[in-house]
Amino acid sequence: MVNRITEEEIIELLKSDEITKFLREDILKLNIMGFIPARKGSKGVPRKNVRNLLGKPVISYTIEAALAANLLDHIVISTDDPYAMEISQQYDVTLIERPHKLATCEARIDDAMRHCCIEMEKKHQYTPDIIVLLYANIPVRALGIIDRTIQKLIDTEADSVQTMSPIGKFHPYWLYKLDGDKASVYIKNNIAQRQKLPPVYALDSAVAAVTKKSLFANNNSSDPHDFWGNDRRGLKQEAHETVDIDSLRDFLLAEATLKIHKP
Repeated sequence: MVNRITEEEIIELLKSDEITKFLREDILKLNIMGFIPARKGSKGVPRKNVRNLLGKPVISYTIEAALAANLLDHIVISTDDPYAMEISQQYDVTLIERPHKLATCEARIDDAMRHCCIEMEKKHQYTPDIIVLLYANIPVRALGIIDRTIQKLIDTEADSVQTMSPIGKFHPYWLYKLDGDKASVYIKNNIAQRQKLPPVYALDSAVAAVTKKSLFANNNSSDPHDFWGNDRRGLKQEAHETVDIDSLRDFLLAEATLKIHKP
């Protein structure tokens, strides 16, 4: 006997994430570009993007994570570092040379993203609908987090989606200001138990996806965060799922984490 699918089962199937994903990708045919910034300068950990981490450069972990994502159709490295360019040439990615003025400590990431989009349109006739920011100094990301972030942006039709992790013991309710050595509570409250602290999340920089429309709509704003748009969404992660290298301590943490999870 042939098992026939019921009307109710068809309705549930049409509601499923996989069907929604298929239909939206098929209809919208979005161009989704992975953008990996890798400037040469770094104060916390010198040359951190190209520093050797367990046998390969730190940037390689981000490139490989991007290549493993299903929803990225183009991956671009934006850099002023000749060594980062040399490393990137080993992969199926596109290189965009970043001007010096966009590679300083004061340069804004949204300016570098817009420059990359303009160069891709001019030199490669490629226009992204969504730009996915993947920092080169993050060698530890959760499996599938890139695709999950992109899919959330498509599903919500928001301006941007960024991954976030819960704040632990450094909750703003337990922070202090110092005037000389005189301490005062940063935010007045009467909470003494960690379990009673209200949930607060920090951007963990693992993945951030933004529409091209939002990126370019706010290109003259003095606010460096305006390009994320008005409708901003967060994708929650656990704190241990991302390691962002900004100090030697972060580098050692990334090394230990990768050793633990090494297949």
